[in-house]
Amino acid sequence: MEDELRSVISANAAFYEAFQALDFDIMCSVWHHTPHVYCIHPGWDILRGWESVRESWRAIMGSAAYMKIEISDPVGVVKDKTAWVTCIENIYTIAEGITTHATVASTNIFESTASGWKLVAHHGSPTGAVLSMNDEVEN
Repeated sequence: MEDELRSVISANAAFYEAFQALDFDIMCSVWHHTPHVYCIHPGWDILRGWESVRESWRAIMGSAAYMKIEISDPVGVVKDKTAWVTCIENIYTIAEGITTHATVASTNIFESTASGWKLVAHHGSPTGAVLSMNDEVEN
């Protein structure tokens, strides 16, 4: 079971590496391409099915010029052919000249496939306000 847990944590890391690199092709490779996948980005409606999920990542990656993601507190659980990882995402982006930081509580669900653990669900919930790093602080 420890080997399976390490594999799931590795699959979770690959998801965030693709996200941070804004690499659409790698992002597509970490997901299971089935109608039962879903994704809930903070502030978005529920996206169901691979096509909707894929296009959401295309839009996100197409709008950011820079992305840095720091993950903390990853905890994984494996139950048979399903696994999940909860963690905190600290996301720093630059888009349209504005730098922002968001903290998101995330759950990622994986399914064991012939080609390894594949993401079948991602749910991100904001934990606080999105901070613009370019906003001036008033005294």
